Amino acid sequence: MTKAIYPGSFDPVTKGHLDIIIRASKIMDHVTVSVLENPRKVATFGIEERVEMLELVTKPYSNVEVDYYKGLLIDYAQNNNVKIIIKGLRAMSDFEFEFQMALVNQKLNPAIETLFMMTNNKYSYLSSSIVKEIAGLGGDISSLVPPEVYDIIIRKYQ
Repeated sequence: MTKAIYPGSFDPVTKGHLDIIIRASKIMDHVTVSVLENPRKVATFGIEERVEMLELVTKPYSNVEVDYYKGLLIDYAQNNNVKIIIKGLRAMSDFEFEFQMALVNQKLNPAIETLFMMTNNKYSYLSSSIVKEIAGLGGDISSLVPPEVYDIIIRKYQ
């Protein structure tokens, strides 16, 4: 069975994230979407909220589950017997950081591979930060986030 992890902060989940999840679910037997508790970032949404949003948007995909972790991603992968980490890339700036992380993870555990998936060009500009900025200023985010989580995000900013 081909198992993969798609990690991220998902603060909040966007249509770009969901696109990667759907595409990964088509080529992997099982995908775990793992919410990262990143001490370098101050999250707007709590872990439970992010997990809830991801569970709502991934409900139609029977081979996708949602989890969270704190600590090293490579340890999480090893502890869950996962051999593939999926990372979405929007631009060269993403690649630079993610390439460095992939090399470090390979050094820590050469049995675990990182696969990069290019974003759909419809979402190349999209990030959680942009969604939060637009929502915080009262803008329309309906075309940027899955409909299942729209109200949850809007409520956070009211």
